[in-house]
Amino acid sequence: MQTFWRYVQIQLVVFVFGIVGPIFLVLFFTTRPDPTMKWAYWAGLIIVFFEVLIALGLTKQSMTGQKPKLSTAQLIEQASARRRSASRDSDEEFSSSE
Repeated sequence: MQTFWRYVQIQLVVFVFGIVGPIFLVLFFTTRPDPTMKWAYWAGLIIVFFEVLIALGLTKQSMTGQKPKLSTAQLIEQASARRRSASRDSDEEFSSSE
């Protein structure tokens, strides 16, 4: 869920800097049907498409350096494995000191 919210934040920033695409789409849909306005529709779609790709790329790039979150079951498994290895190490130390 953290990745989704980071994507939403990045997408909003990209739309702020690339507001031209949504403006073209709003312009196309709010004007009367006019064949000379087709350019606004296609230009708006292409610009918005590339803005979404940029936001996805930035999100992926920002998430690559982070350690993935583990589920509760995985955390319990790791803790029990650490406990077993610590117990094994202390048993070896005890048997070697005798």
